[in-house]
Amino acid sequence: MRSIIQAQLASTLPPRLVEELLEAHAEAKRNLYLGGLRLSEVEGGRFCEAAFRLLEQITQGSFTPLGTQLNTEKIIQQLENLPKASHPDAIRIHIPRALRLVYDIRNKRDAAHLADGIDPNLQDATMVSSVLDWTLAEFIRLYHNVTAGAAQQLVAQIVTRAVPVVQDFNGFPKVLKPNLAVSDHCLVLLYQRGGQGATFKEMETWVRPQMRPNLGRTLTSLGERKDLIHFDGTRYLITYLGQQEVEARHLVEPIS
Repeated sequence: MRSIIQAQLASTLPPRLVEELLEAHAEAKRNLYLGGLRLSEVEGGRFCEAAFRLLEQITQGSFTPLGTQLNTEKIIQQLENLPKASHPDAIRIHIPRALRLVYDIRNKRDAAHLADGIDPNLQDATMVSSVLDWTLAEFIRLYHNVTAGAAQQLVAQIVTRAVPVVQDFNGFPKVLKPNLAVSDHCLVLLYQRGGQGATFKEMETWVRPQMRPNLGRTLTSLGERKDLIHFDGTRYLITYLGQQEVEARHLVEPIS
């Protein structure tokens, strides 16, 4: 999915900036899921630098070269002063202000350097992650020719949770906890899959052989009795309640 979005965006926007944007987004999410809150916010700053350059390119036809320090205050002011009819409000106002918020978190909350002694925390990192998702969704909405809702779904699909206890072997997610019960094994797999979910055939392939005879019953119980997963008629997806269950019980943490 990420390759599709990258190809679509790069057909209109500078490919190098699109690659930087998506790579920083992926790394920020990965670090958030792995508990690297400081690194997540640093990658948020990197995302902003790519996004600001995209805004320059969109509105000016050129951008500050990579490796050259950005004057973000100047860029934000220039964008706000553009005629209303020249570009959508998202380009002139909303995205720049959102990026400014992420920049302030990165630079003033002890994420990138020593500052006022305030440690980066989950609240800050979660906010940064949400802003990055929204910003990427806006770029996709504007330059992928889809609705905002469809753009958000695309963002969700390119975000695969970085789960330390799952190792991917050419598309085969192997859970590296041999003693997990079948229900927990399924939850870990679906947690890792995120918005992509999985079909019954995929789940049947990925679980251990001894888990397969009762897999259907297990998935039904997780969905209909416990609301930890949802079946949309084709794919199984983890619910918010399921995510909380996985995280509260530390199911995705590797064996120490």
